[in-house]
Formats: sequence, structure tokens, C-alpha cells
Amino acid sequence: MMDVKTNIRNMSVIAHVDHGKTTLTDSLVGAAGIIAANKVGDMCYTQARADEQERGITIKSTAISMFFNAAEDVALPAASAGRGFLINLIDSPGHVDFSSEVTAALRVTDGAMVVVDCVEGVCVQTETVLRQALGERIKPILVVNKVDRVLLELQLGAEEIYQNFARAIESVNVVIATYRDDLMGDVQVYPNVGTVAFGSALQGWAFTLSRFAKMYAAKFGVDMHKMMDRLWGDNYYDPKGKKWKKVPEGDDGKPIPRAFCQFIMDPIIKLFRAVMGDDRPTLEKMLTGLNISLKPEEKEQNGKILLKTVMRKFLPAAETLMEMMVVHLPSPQIAQRYRVETLYTGPMDDPIASAIRACDPNGPVLMYVSKMVPTSDKGRFYAFGRVFSGTIRTGLKVRIMGSNYVPGKKEDLFVKSVQRTVLMMGRYTEPVEDCPCGNVIGLVGIDQFLVKSGTLSDHDDAFPIKDMKFSVSPVVRVAVEPKNPADLPKLVEGLKRLAKSDPLCQCYIEESGEHIVAGAGELHLEICLKDLREEYCSAELRTSEPVVSFRETVSEESNQMCLSKSPNKHNRLFMKACPLADELPEAIEGGEVAPNDDPKARARILAEKYGWDVTDARKIWCFGPDNKGANVLVDVTKAVQYLLEIKDSMVSAFQWATKEGPMCDENVRAVRFNLYDVALHTDAVHRGGGQIMPTARRCYYACMLTAEPRLQEPVYMCEIQCPESAMGGIYSVLNRRRGHVIAEEQRIGTPLYTVRAYLPVLESFGFTADLRSHTAGQAFPQCVFDHWAIIPGDPFEPTTKVAQVVEQVRKRKGLGEGIPPLDRYIDKL
Repeated sequence: MMDVKTNIRNMSVIAHVDHGKTTLTDSLVGAAGIIAANKVGDMCYTQARADEQERGITIKSTAISMFFNAAEDVALPAASAGRGFLINLIDSPGHVDFSSEVTAALRVTDGAMVVVDCVEGVCVQTETVLRQALGERIKPILVVNKVDRVLLELQLGAEEIYQNFARAIESVNVVIATYRDDLMGDVQVYPNVGTVAFGSALQGWAFTLSRFAKMYAAKFGVDMHKMMDRLWGDNYYDPKGKKWKKVPEGDDGKPIPRAFCQFIMDPIIKLFRAVMGDDRPTLEKMLTGLNISLKPEEKEQNGKILLKTVMRKFLPAAETLMEMMVVHLPSPQIAQRYRVETLYTGPMDDPIASAIRACDPNGPVLMYVSKMVPTSDKGRFYAFGRVFSGTIRTGLKVRIMGSNYVPGKKEDLFVKSVQRTVLMMGRYTEPVEDCPCGNVIGLVGIDQFLVKSGTLSDHDDAFPIKDMKFSVSPVVRVAVEPKNPADLPKLVEGLKRLAKSDPLCQCYIEESGEHIVAGAGELHLEICLKDLREEYCSAELRTSEPVVSFRETVSEESNQMCLSKSPNKHNRLFMKACPLADELPEAIEGGEVAPNDDPKARARILAEKYGWDVTDARKIWCFGPDNKGANVLVDVTKAVQYLLEIKDSMVSAFQWATKEGPMCDENVRAVRFNLYDVALHTDAVHRGGGQIMPTARRCYYACMLTAEPRLQEPVYMCEIQCPESAMGGIYSVLNRRRGHVIAEEQRIGTPLYTVRAYLPVLESFGFTADLRSHTAGQAFPQCVFDHWAIIPGDPFEPTTKVAQVVEQVRKRKGLGEGIPPLDRYIDKL
């Protein structure tokens, strides 16, 4: 089956937390015969870990491959061979802290099933994951889930339900339209095309309009596609005059219901009422009309159990969803044509790019490993990823290119052979001999050479595949140390394994010798540390309080020209610092203005958008820290001798200074340093790196200290859902934690309010628990890292909040008391 590439579908399930992704996946797994039918909906097959089942959320994304035969009446896409389809499905987590897992899942799939709860509608995380999916050029289909709640809890009428659905679909399409890509064409979802399904995962039923259109087309003898268009939108059927109308009233002036309500929702509502009201005669009449037969033991059920049984027979979810996937999602052969440009870093005409485009199983091998999956063996991993071209076999020798690999160099490159290839099946794995392109596969035996992700190929001139961009950044950090110092090597080993297993989690060693684990949020960190304790490191550990990273910045231009002399007093540097324009740091971090852009094009953007001088904009020496941060060094000198000779020393000093700012050794952000004049010694010996670097660094620090330095802190965007009665509690908790509300709106058709607020990460520890205790557990917060904001106040006045923060950070890092005075860095003429 794996060789028929037109009949493969790779897809991931994405949605907001608790909108029913895993439950939906269950109904598909049930249909493929992997778990028993009576357990579907309660079992959550793809949640393999104990802590996932306990909390009821998905933490790691899980992959399953299953085989499915399309029913005879499904109109298949033209290129398919036969009715059997192989579906590789990845169930991804919905919680914000794990959106890195979602990114990893999206990279290896071509289609995405977006799940939206029709009561709550589109939430923050739904938008975030949709944005990621469209950035990877992945085609979405929509599932409107939890329809049973609308019918049972909210008891809405058919017209209100239609409005509710229409709103949910519209808000998804708004997100899709904002990020449209011309190569993909229009990927918005429309019910009358069949790219939207409605249903309830828990009860295991779902339908698309095509399902009902088929039933009615046979009954009325009309064309199915015409019928589908009629079943959505402003179409009304007048049973007396037997004709279709665009206005909601009949010939005799009486109101007539919308077609969607009349033909689809009404029968479903009647069925629900008959079952829940225990009205047997009506129910039996309806069941015979729908030709559904119940077994004797099923007739004795009542209430929700009976409802589940009946709805499953009437509208089985698995068939509907499978049909949607097969018909509307692209096969690897189609998808790789338009995805190759966003994936591959090499030239678009080399043999590998063309093999990816054609999805050619006989071409050179290229595979992307998106994440590492832990095995039953402690500390060993399966490298999990997708083959884009060629065929991966057991025993094949491959070049392993890590994330730091640069084509033509030798670093981060290994040549090793693959020991085994395995198929990932949720909780288990199945060994296979080889795996042609277009499939998702796990490899054994190369986990020691990869951290997080990488590219494999057997072609010598292969370029790696682009690294993944994550929508969140690790801003919360914890220091870990072993209780018994003798266990240090165990801890180091454990940290290495932890860094492999999670796409986002960072583990590194501070200058002070602490081992730091950084994560996206409180929950993410908690899970990482739990893994570390239980799986990767057997020693007992002590962890510090969570710590937040800050950024140092300036708010004015320097109030004096800063001069510093080299140790031998023969070289002088004159510089000033000023803040970067608003939104420019975000543009640099988002990659719109990048260090390796064409200087002229970059200068044009800077001049037009951010009001820079054109000559300055062309003379940007470098970005920093790490050559890619949001600080720039600009050369505004006029006719200086020997200037280019010291450029390297200036640049490395700049990287050093922006990595550790003057106030409390944190990264510097959003500062522009201008080099005004340089007086150098004529003899080259006296202006080497050893003379220039320390001088330049002192000069950078002096510039910052004279330019009204400030501290920036990370801020979460927090979305809270709550009933009106809980609003007061929310406001009081937010005010206590320096948060402020930016918007609140009522969800139409529900009693819930959605409050959006900014909350500093520093204040966010224990926020969820605090909020719940003040609102009697009625408010649900979701926090996503949003932006950096300056902490108000002057760090030099000891009473302000900033000064206290700076003090704490200095104390924690073991630096001296107080911010260093200016005369340590500045020289007199």
C-alpha cells in the first residue's frame, strides 16, 4: 500500500485545547478496527502516556497509520488507483504550551483537520495553529464538533444552530483569508463544497452536506451537486408550490424554514427529542424511515446511550471524515509540488528538488526528521519524520545533517546507516522493510546523532530542509541541580536526552555553572521536569523557582558622545546608542528584516517603513546577539583610515556586549549603536583584536548607560472564558498581577464572555490556580507569549519595581550589588 502514492493521505488534527481532537481520532481508529467499537469516544487511544490520561489533555503528538476502503458511492479524485487508502494521521496537542509539537506534526503532513467547538467557537489557539498550518502550505478541512451540546445543553432551534455554524465557519475563513498564498489558490472551507463536517466526536456521529444531498437527490431525483449548493446559505424550499426560493416566505406569505434547517437539522432534532423524551412510537417510525435496524439488546437502552447508538448507525463519523480526507486533502504527489519551495533550502532545479516535486521513489533519498519519539528502551529514541523523495531501507547509509549544518562544511554532519525502519501505530510500532516517499516513518539507530530535528539524505550535494519556526519562545527557566553532587554526570546525560525529546525545550549551562531548563510556560516546564525525573535521570533533583528572562534596552539617544580608549592609549572610539523604531525589533525577530538579506533591498525597507537614512541603512555592520538578534551596529563615520581592519573586532565585541548587557547580564534588545568616529594607531600591531575588543565592549556599555537604560519583560496575551458573574473576580486578580484587559466581548448565542488581557510572565506563576479560586472555578485562562514590554520606572532609583527586579537578577547571578557606575566604562579625552 505504501507504494501507491496517489492513495496516501498525510494529515494532522489541530485545534484549541479540549475541542475534541483525540476523541475524533478515536472514531477513525475504531473504524480501522484497531480498537473495539464500544470503546470509541471514551478510550482516547492516542493518549499513550499516564500523565496524559490523568489530566485529560494530549501532551505529545502521536502518529497512527491506518488502511481504509472508500465506500462505492464516494466520488474519488481522478488520479487515485483503486478504493483502498492509507491514512497517516497525527493527533497533536491543543494546549498553548505544546504548540511546538503541533509545528513538528504539521511539517510532515500535507493536510490538516481543524476541529472547532461550536459552543466556544474559534479561540486563540485555533488561530495560532491555523496560521502555522497555512505558513507551511497545508490544506485545511474543518470539523464543527460538539453539536450534541447545542442540541442538549443550549436547546437551540434549527435557525439559531444554522447561524451558530455559519459564524464558526466564517471566523475560520477570516483567518485563512488573511494568510492566503497564491500558489495554493483558495483554501477557504465551504460546507456546500464538502470541506466542512458537523458532528459530535463523543457520540461518534458526523455528517457533511454531501451525505444528505445523496439521500435527497435519490429521493427527489435531482443532481447531487445542485442539491448540495441548495442545502447551505439563503435557500428556502416551499413545499406547497414545490419550488426553491431565495426569500424566507412561501407563495401564500407564510414563513418557510431554510433548507439546511428543514432538510438536515429538523430530522436530527426530532430524533434527539424522540430519544431523550423516550417517545418510542415516533422513534420506531423514524428508524424504519431511515432504514436503521436496532438489535434487541440495543432497544432496551435509553437516554444518551441509546442516542449514541442510533446516531452512530444513522451518521457514522468515521465514514464521513474518511470521505472528506480522501476527496478534499491532497496526496503527497500533489502536495509536494507546491510545498517544495517552502521546505527545501537548496536550488529549485537540482536533482533532489525535482525528485521531491515528482515524489519519486527511485530518486535520491531525502527525509526530514521532525521529532524524536521515546522508545520502551530508556534513553533511546525513534527518529520520526517524513520521506520526501527516494526510498528509505533498513541498512541504508545516510548523511545526517543537523540543524546547524551548512552545505559544504563538515560540522553537524554524520554518515551512518539506518538499523531498522518502523511504522508508528499510536502506542505500538510495526517493523517494515522499506518506506517509499510520501510516507511517515520512524527510524532506529540514528538517535545519537540528532538533536530535536534534522535532514537525512544519501546524495552528497543535498541541502538540508528548512528548520521549523515556532510560534512560542522559551521564556520561563528553571535551574536544576542534583541533591548529591556525585550524580552530576547522570543529570548532564538526562538533560541531553530531554533536549532531544521535546522540540522546543532548551537545556544549557549558565556561566555561573547552573544547569538551566527553559520552556514555553508553566505547564510545559512542569511536564519537562517530570520527564527528566522519571525517564531520563534516576538521581534525585532539586529545582529552583521558575525564572523569567528579561531584555535590556534604551529609551532615549545617548546624552553625550561616549569615548573609550584602548589599553595602550593609542586607539579611540566615539559612539552613541539610540532605540530602534517601533515594530522594527519584531520585524527582525520575525525574519522580515534579516542579516543575510540583500543590503540594498533591506535599506529600502528600512528607509520606507522605519524612516532610516538611506546611507546609514546600507552600512549596517551586523545584527546581534548571535548575528540574528534585534540590535544593530551602524557605521556612520566619514572617511576614516583603517576602519575595515577593525570591523571584525568591533563585531565580535558587539556580539559579546549584546549577549550580556550592562545592567544585569541579560540579552540586549532593540538598540541601535552608531559608530561616529575612530582614531587608530598607524601601526597595525597596536590595533589588533586584543586592543580593540575590550575597548569596544566598554564603549557599547557606556552608550547604553547614558541612554536612559530600561528593562523589558515578556508579556503573555491571556484569553479567559467565563460567565458574566465571574467578571469581577477576573478583574481583581489581573489588577493585583499588573495585568490589564484589552478587550471583552460576549459570545453570541451563549452566556459566556471572552476577556483578552496582557499579563507579564513574571506575574503569571500560579495565575491559573489564583483565578480559579477567585471565580469559583468558572474561568478558563489560556496564555500565549505575545510581546516584550518595557517595565515602567527608572532602574537607577532604588524604590522602583524595575530596580528591585534588577537587584534580584544580579543577586541570583552572583554579580556585585547595584548597577555598575558609568565611569567604569567611559574615558576622558
